[in-house]
Amino acid sequence: MISIGHPIPDVTCEAYLPDGRIEPVSLAHYRGKWLVLFFWPLDFTFVCPTEIRAYSDLVHDFDVSGAVLLGASVDSAHAHRTWVKHGLGAVKFPMLGDVSRALAQGFDVLAESGVAVRATFIVNPEGRVMSVAANDLNVGRSARETLRLLHALQSGELTAGELTACEWQPGEAFVAAA
Repeated sequence: MISIGHPIPDVTCEAYLPDGRIEPVSLAHYRGKWLVLFFWPLDFTFVCPTEIRAYSDLVHDFDVSGAVLLGASVDSAHAHRTWVKHGLGAVKFPMLGDVSRALAQGFDVLAESGVAVRATFIVNPEGRVMSVAANDLNVGRSARETLRLLHALQSGELTAGELTACEWQPGEAFVAAA
């Protein structure tokens, strides 16, 4: 898996956009912005919709935090569109179709089965990975925890020498570095 501090790969995928269009999306386009990218294994599954809906519900919070939210699986952007229209419901962030698996391979999250593991990356505006989290295919993750981690990482970027404690929340005091 791509490590903390490493630059993200410059990959372009077709994406199903919230307005219903399908267009190419390049990760390089997001340089200069915080980026949260999460992978799910496959469309039309059982755990994936719970995660996708949770992230979609928090799109405004990620946006207000100055971060772009992207989701990806090895399905096509056309499969994403079909899933949104026939079961998943509206999604408020671009859903990247990684049929070639170049994105999953670039982040090194491709499982032996050929699908991506449940992995989440928080990337700083310079295009470097600041947080990596991955779960087995059977275990969902918390979109709220991803948002908390984003805020903690952003606070570290903005106020040098201060640290965030376990369970830190925005607005709480920092831990002073000794």
